Amino acid sequence: MALVLAPMTCDGLVAVVTGGGSGIGRACTEALLAVGARVGVLDLDPAGAPADPRVRAVRADVADRAGLAVAVASVADAFGGVDILVNNAAVSAVGTVEDNDDAEWARVLDVNVTGVARATAVALPYLRRSAAPAIVNVTSIAAGAGLPRRALYSATKGAVHALTLATAADLVGDGIRVNCVAPGTVDTPWVARLLAAAADPEAEKRQLAARQPTGRLVTAAEVAAAVVYLASPVAGAVTGTALAVDGGLGGLRMPARR
Repeated sequence: MALVLAPMTCDGLVAVVTGGGSGIGRACTEALLAVGARVGVLDLDPAGAPADPRVRAVRADVADRAGLAVAVASVADAFGGVDILVNNAAVSAVGTVEDNDDAEWARVLDVNVTGVARATAVALPYLRRSAAPAIVNVTSIAAGAGLPRRALYSATKGAVHALTLATAADLVGDGIRVNCVAPGTVDTPWVARLLAAAADPEAEKRQLAARQPTGRLVTAAEVAAAVVYLASPVAGAVTGTALAVDGGLGGLRMPARR
């Protein structure tokens, strides 16, 4: 008997993507649309969301619980519920432990970690009514690989990885799957802004590409494909998992290039 693979489809499902207006979030929105989902894009600047009748773009801040609740409710009202939550919204931080003051630590932790918890808590009443509920958190290879001058950012992504596992354990009895995707360095506007601040942006970009064993930056579309897999019912047996999309950075130890 020939093996028949189930299609990776989200037909009839409704997704909410935080930070869905640009970069990885925008790629996730487009990828979810491509497999049949309707998508609520929650973003500080939702103007970047695709112009599509299957998209509801709502201005929202993951640091504002009341605003998040209104935004998620508006998506659920427009599309009849919420089945998938992609926690993608985050802010960057550069420096060692000495380089960011307490206020910056509080701000970045509030967005990158507590923001994930807020969005999840707000979405849970809708997810519990779904027949195919899933949460996908976007972390980073920085959660498990010591990268220079990324102390605060890495700390937040390590916390989101741990939060993913704890939430998966808490919600498995409700049938809600919780996973995360851990990208390497992705070619996005966010990275472009970091590079622009370097003394030699082109040299810095080559260095970032070279540290990944594939020798290139990850694309936003590649990260989005992993998110869609984990969000779709075809991954029904997958929960409490971190999927690295990092060009081998996390697991491979390659000889130095000559």
